[in-house]
Amino acid sequence: MTLSVANVNYAYNSRTQVLHDVSFTIAEDQIMGLIGPNGSGKSTLIKVILDLLQLQSGRVRIGPDSSQSRSAKMSSIYLSSNDYLPEFLTGEEYVRFMHGLYGESMDHAALRTQFARYSMRDRHRDLIEDYSHGMRKKLQLIAAFMLRRRFTVIDETLNGVDIDAINLFERDIRQLATEGRSVLLCSHDFTMLEHVADELAFLIQGPWWFRLPSGKLSKITER
Repeated sequence: MTLSVANVNYAYNSRTQVLHDVSFTIAEDQIMGLIGPNGSGKSTLIKVILDLLQLQSGRVRIGPDSSQSRSAKMSSIYLSSNDYLPEFLTGEEYVRFMHGLYGESMDHAALRTQFARYSMRDRHRDLIEDYSHGMRKKLQLIAAFMLRRRFTVIDETLNGVDIDAINLFERDIRQLATEGRSVLLCSHDFTMLEHVADELAFLIQGPWWFRLPSGKLSKITER
């Protein structure tokens, strides 16, 4: 599902304009890496794209629909940088809850398989409050990979995840793209982005260009 961002601006007040004339697209079967220094507006951009912050000007479309539409929201999933999960739920209950939000039933066998793959075998019925920071991040990944939305946004979710899980994540996220899904991946892990991203967009003051070994280019401009 194609993401189209055109001429997006966002300001928190009259003196703090975070985004200025941001335009880019992510095609189906494409992973775009989003990078930039702290405070450059990456998380703000993501929240505007997903209608968590109200669009002030410009246009955002997820597939054929406005990002504010129900169909766009049902086609998307957002993995945030924090691990603020409902601690009173078990891992299994959390994944079932996420499936319920999208009106889907959960495959219990697939759940157990994913927990085993991410080195959390037999922990799906433990309370989230007993999970480590890394396990909570893995739980977010498991939910996203089981739901397999047309557009997936990952915002620094991998912080604190062990190297084996990172390697597994790289294979799983490439599989999403192979299936014709779009991914926006925000991370400071340049090695990981080099492995999985088809294009890089750098959000910073002024125009910046990055070329990957594939020869593709992407640009985001902020003034």
